[in-house]
Amino acid sequence: MKTIIEPFRIKMVEPIRMTTRREREIVLEKAHYNPFNIPSDACIIDLLTDSGTAAMSTEQWASLMRGDEAYAGSRSFYRFESVAKSLTNMRHIIPTHQGRAAERILFSIVAKEGMIIPSNTHFDTTRANIEYEKAEALDLLPKEGSDPQTILPFKGNMDCDALKRLIEKVGRERIPLCMLTVTNNAAGGQPVSMSNIKEVKSILSQYDIPLFLDAARFAENAWFIKQREPGYQDKSLVEIAREMFSYADGCTMSAKKDGLANIGGFLALNDDELAMKARSLLILTEGFPTYGGLAGRDLEAIAQGLQEVLDEDYMRYRIRSVEFLGENLLKEGIPVFQPIGGHAVYVDAKRFLPHIPPEHFPGQALVCALYLEGGIRAVEIGSVMFGRRNSDGTFVPATNELVRLAIPRRVLTQSHIEYVIEVMVEIKKKKETLRGLRIVEESPFLRHFTAKFEPL
Repeated sequence: MKTIIEPFRIKMVEPIRMTTRREREIVLEKAHYNPFNIPSDACIIDLLTDSGTAAMSTEQWASLMRGDEAYAGSRSFYRFESVAKSLTNMRHIIPTHQGRAAERILFSIVAKEGMIIPSNTHFDTTRANIEYEKAEALDLLPKEGSDPQTILPFKGNMDCDALKRLIEKVGRERIPLCMLTVTNNAAGGQPVSMSNIKEVKSILSQYDIPLFLDAARFAENAWFIKQREPGYQDKSLVEIAREMFSYADGCTMSAKKDGLANIGGFLALNDDELAMKARSLLILTEGFPTYGGLAGRDLEAIAQGLQEVLDEDYMRYRIRSVEFLGENLLKEGIPVFQPIGGHAVYVDAKRFLPHIPPEHFPGQALVCALYLEGGIRAVEIGSVMFGRRNSDGTFVPATNELVRLAIPRRVLTQSHIEYVIEVMVEIKKKKETLRGLRIVEESPFLRHFTAKFEPL
C-alpha cells in the first residue's frame, strides 16, 4: 500500500481550546511577542518543540506503574542502565533530568577558557554550556550544509577538511573533545552519514581527541542512514544505531526526543576518570547516581521508549508525517529547508519575508504571524537564537533565518498538519504586511527563551 498510516490507535484524547484572533492578540502582547511566554492552553497547535511532547505508549504507561522510587539502587535504574548500555555499549550511564544537564556536567569538567569544541553544528543549549565556561563552540558545517536549497542526502555532516585544519592550527591540547549532533538540529534537522561519523572518528583518533555524539535524535538519524546510505538498506535500525555509537567515546542524550519520554536524559561515557568526576557533579546538582534528578517511573518510561523508537513501522510513519508537511508547503510556494529533515520542517523566513532585514528578525515576525493567524506556536532559529552584536555594536546575523515547525511524536493527526498548511497559505497572501520586531529585554545566555520584543 502507498498510504502510510499511523501504526497506533488513539486511546485517550486531550481537548484543544479553540481561541479567537482577538484572544490571541491579547495573549501575544502579554507574552511580549515571544512564543515561549505563551500559555500552552492558548495554543491550538503547538509546534514549539518536539522535546518532551511525545504521547507515551500503553507499555510506557504500564512501565510508570512499575517505577521503583528507592533513593539508591532502584530496579528502575538498572533496567534503564541495561537498555542504554545495550544501545550505546558504553561503560558508564549517568542519568540526568534532561539533555542540557548532561551537557552542563560534561562541559563543566572538560571546557576551559581558550579551548575550542568543534561540531557539525552546536544547538542552543550545547553552545551556551560551552560558552558559559568561556570556551569556543565552533561549527564546522560544509558550505552546502547551510544552503536551504541545496539537496544532498547528508547535509548535516561535519566538514572533515576543516576539522583537520583546525587541529593542525590550534593543537590537540586546545580541543578537549569533538561533538557530532545527530541529526543536525540547527542546520535544518539534517542527518549525518555513517561514513562521516567514521571519518571524523579516524581524524580525531590520530590526535587522541574523544568523539561525542549529541544523540537526541539518534534513531531518526539511523533511519536516514538506512534509507540513503549504500550498504545499510538490509540492516535493522538497532544495528545501525549501535554502529553509530561504536565510533563514539561518549554521548549526551535528551531522552525527551528519541527516548519518547516527557522528561529525562543521560550522559554516557567510556572514560572511567571522567565518569567519576561527572558523578561527583551529578550528586551536587541532579541527585544520586542511580536516579540523577529523575523519578523511577521516568527511568522506566525512557527505557521502554528507547526500544520503541527503533521500531521501523513507527519510524516510517514519523518521517513520512514530517515530509507531508514540508512537501505541501513547497507545493504552495512556501520556501523550506531542503531536503526535509526528520523531526521538523524549517520555513526559510529570509526568502519568505525578504522585506524584513535580519536585524529586525524575520523569523520572529513569522512566528508571531503563525500564532495570530491560527494559534500555532513555533520557534525562530535565526538571528534571535544565534545572532549577536560585536563590542563595537555591529550586528552579526545568523547564517539562516528559519522558523522550525517541530512535530511532536505520536500526537498529531493528518488534519492537524493540513490545518498548519492552510494557516501558512493564509499568511502567504498577506506576507508583505508583516513587520519586524526589536528586542527590548534579553539575557546574556539563551536569550530566545526569555527575551521581550515589541513590533516595529
